[in-house]
Amino acid sequence: MEVILSVLSQLSHFMQAYYSAIALSMVATLLVIYGDVLNKRLKRFVSPHHFIIRTLVFVLVCAFGYGLLTVFAAPFIKQLILMIPHLYRGISIIAVFLLLGYLAEHRRYI
Repeated sequence: MEVILSVLSQLSHFMQAYYSAIALSMVATLLVIYGDVLNKRLKRFVSPHHFIIRTLVFVLVCAFGYGLLTVFAAPFIKQLILMIPHLYRGISIIAVFLLLGYLAEHRRYI
Protein backbone atom coordinates (compact mmCIF):
# COMPACT_ATOMS: atom_id res chain seq x y z
CA MET A 1 0.00 0.00 0.00
CA GLU A 2 2.84 2.36 0.85
CA VAL A 3 4.45 1.69 -2.54
CA ILE A 4 1.24 2.65 -4.35
CA LEU A 5 0.96 5.87 -2.36
CA SER A 6 4.59 6.66 -3.15
CA VAL A 7 4.05 6.09 -6.88
CA LEU A 8 0.91 8.25 -6.87
CA SER A 9 2.76 11.00 -5.03
CA GLN A 10 5.74 10.86 -7.44
CA LEU A 11 3.41 10.94 -10.44
CA SER A 12 1.64 14.02 -9.10
CA HIS A 13 4.95 15.66 -8.24
CA PHE A 14 6.31 14.99 -11.74
CA MET A 15 3.27 16.61 -13.38
CA GLN A 16 3.26 19.64 -11.07
CA ALA A 17 5.38 21.82 -13.36
CA TYR A 18 3.10 21.09 -16.31
CA TYR A 19 -0.39 21.85 -14.92
CA SER A 20 -0.84 24.88 -17.19
CA ALA A 21 0.15 22.93 -20.30
CA ILE A 22 -2.00 19.99 -19.23
CA ALA A 23 -5.02 22.26 -18.74
CA LEU A 24 -4.42 23.90 -22.12
CA SER A 25 -4.20 20.53 -23.84
CA MET A 26 -7.45 19.41 -22.19
CA VAL A 27 -9.28 22.49 -23.45
CA ALA A 28 -7.76 22.14 -26.93
CA THR A 29 -8.72 18.47 -27.07
CA LEU A 30 -12.30 19.26 -26.10
CA LEU A 31 -12.44 21.90 -28.84
CA VAL A 32 -11.15 19.40 -31.38
CA ILE A 33 -13.70 16.79 -30.30
CA TYR A 34 -16.72 19.12 -30.12
CA GLY A 35 -15.71 22.04 -32.36
CA ASP A 36 -17.56 20.60 -35.33
CA VAL A 37 -20.78 20.54 -33.30
CA LEU A 38 -20.37 24.22 -32.47
CA ASN A 39 -19.52 25.04 -36.09
CA LYS A 40 -22.63 23.21 -37.35
CA ARG A 41 -24.85 25.17 -34.97
CA LEU A 42 -23.15 28.38 -35.99
CA LYS A 43 -23.66 27.49 -39.65
CA ARG A 44 -27.38 26.95 -39.09
CA PHE A 45 -27.62 30.28 -37.31
CA VAL A 46 -25.85 32.36 -39.97
CA SER A 47 -26.77 30.46 -43.14
CA PRO A 48 -29.72 32.74 -44.07
CA HIS A 49 -27.47 35.81 -43.97
CA HIS A 50 -25.28 37.36 -46.67
CA PHE A 51 -21.92 35.80 -47.53
CA ILE A 52 -19.96 38.67 -45.97
CA ILE A 53 -21.86 38.36 -42.68
CA ARG A 54 -21.38 34.57 -42.64
CA THR A 55 -17.66 34.92 -43.33
CA LEU A 56 -17.21 37.64 -40.72
CA VAL A 57 -19.07 35.64 -38.05
CA PHE A 58 -17.12 32.50 -38.88
CA VAL A 59 -13.77 34.29 -38.63
CA LEU A 60 -14.77 36.02 -35.39
CA VAL A 61 -15.98 32.82 -33.77
CA CYS A 62 -13.15 30.59 -34.96
CA ALA A 63 -10.27 33.01 -34.52
CA PHE A 64 -11.36 35.02 -31.53
CA GLY A 65 -14.10 32.92 -29.95
CA TYR A 66 -12.17 29.68 -29.76
CA GLY A 67 -9.00 31.56 -28.89
CA LEU A 68 -10.64 33.42 -26.03
CA LEU A 69 -12.33 30.25 -24.84
CA THR A 70 -8.97 28.52 -24.75
CA VAL A 71 -7.22 31.42 -23.00
CA PHE A 72 -9.91 31.79 -20.34
CA ALA A 73 -10.86 28.14 -19.86
CA ALA A 74 -7.32 26.80 -19.41
CA PRO A 75 -6.67 28.67 -16.13
CA PHE A 76 -10.08 27.55 -14.89
CA ILE A 77 -9.19 23.92 -15.67
CA LYS A 78 -5.85 24.41 -13.93
CA GLN A 79 -7.68 25.61 -10.82
CA LEU A 80 -9.88 22.52 -10.98
CA ILE A 81 -6.75 20.37 -11.17
CA LEU A 82 -5.33 22.16 -8.13
CA MET A 83 -8.52 21.40 -6.17
CA ILE A 84 -7.79 17.67 -6.44
CA PRO A 85 -5.78 16.39 -3.47
CA HIS A 86 -2.08 16.22 -4.39
CA LEU A 87 -1.90 12.45 -4.01
CA TYR A 88 -4.60 11.90 -6.64
CA ARG A 89 -3.78 14.65 -9.15
CA GLY A 90 -1.52 12.59 -11.38
CA ILE A 91 -3.87 9.65 -11.66
CA SER A 92 -6.82 12.03 -12.11
CA ILE A 93 -5.09 13.75 -15.03
CA ILE A 94 -4.40 10.39 -16.64
CA ALA A 95 -8.05 9.43 -16.11
CA VAL A 96 -9.25 12.66 -17.74
CA PHE A 97 -7.06 12.07 -20.79
CA LEU A 98 -8.37 8.50 -21.02
CA LEU A 99 -11.90 9.93 -20.86
CA LEU A 100 -11.04 12.41 -23.61
CA GLY A 101 -9.68 9.53 -25.67
CA TYR A 102 -12.91 7.62 -25.12
CA LEU A 103 -14.95 10.67 -26.16
CA ALA A 104 -12.81 11.04 -29.29
CA GLU A 105 -13.32 7.37 -30.09
CA HIS A 106 -17.05 7.69 -29.50
CA ARG A 107 -17.22 10.62 -31.94
CA ARG A 108 -15.15 8.60 -34.46
CA TYR A 109 -12.04 10.80 -34.32
CA ILE A 110 -9.72 7.87 -33.65
